[in-house]
Amino acid sequence: MSLVIVGSMAFDTIETPFERRERIVGGSGTYASIAASFFTAPKVVSVVGKDFPEAVIAWMKKRNIDLTGLEIMEGKTFFWEGRYGDDPNQRTTLKTEVNVFMDFRPRLNETYRNAEIVLLGNIDPDLQEEILDQVRHPKLVAMDTIALWIESKREAMLRTLKRVNIFFANDEEIRLITKENNLVRAVRLLQELGPGIVVAKKGEHGALVFNKDRIFGVLAHPCENVVDPTGAGDSFAGGFLGYIDGLKTMKDPDIRRASVYGSVMASFVIEDFGMERLKNLSDEDIEKRYAVFKDLVSF
Repeated sequence: MSLVIVGSMAFDTIETPFERRERIVGGSGTYASIAASFFTAPKVVSVVGKDFPEAVIAWMKKRNIDLTGLEIMEGKTFFWEGRYGDDPNQRTTLKTEVNVFMDFRPRLNETYRNAEIVLLGNIDPDLQEEILDQVRHPKLVAMDTIALWIESKREAMLRTLKRVNIFFANDEEIRLITKENNLVRAVRLLQELGPGIVVAKKGEHGALVFNKDRIFGVLAHPCENVVDPTGAGDSFAGGFLGYIDGLKTMKDPDIRRASVYGSVMASFVIEDFGMERLKNLSDEDIEKRYAVFKDLVSF
């Protein structure tokens, strides 16, 4: 199989109750592709400005991330600023500057158009549709979104959702789409709209994976010191799909293991600001934590 990840490569300014970091590298495409690169060789579709650090691009290429689909345009890179309170599950967006993403209309090359797995990161649903239209015969399409697009571009978001196999979303987003407060009923409504599998992300409480008539719960790794929750959901999706891409199959046990690996990757990214923890991660670290997850749920 082959995994193409569509998402932002960005600068983030993060403020927590303990520290503030200015213009660190982030973005859904960045986190997802790095997490996936521990299991497969992902391809990225994104855009950055001339201000994006060349050293980061070079490092990502060394991780066997295909950046052929990355455009470098005149102008500034996408920028997001957010603040976390004492509860790391709650954040406030302070500023969003779309910048070069405003005029981003990528044309996929032949290799990318033949992708078998596509992850549509939480970008404008019109752009998600445009890119999906260019992929010939994807076997698996996954999608993420945010409240901004659910509220401002609902129809486009729903059109894209109909073409999706896996949908990653948190409780708030699922309820916002379906207007149903009960999470289980809300997910069932979502599945009627398109995706057969819905991964309901629950922050520090892990995730629930709804697959047809099966529900699988995966814990989050107990962490005493959550440094920066930004990118956890994107890392989950990247780890999940990277594992599936490397495995070549997608039976129910595969989905369960992929969910655990997704949670493992998310558990690492929150231990430091931005992508710093992923930069110092080894395959051995991942397998050790995977074993910890198995112990957590054994009885």
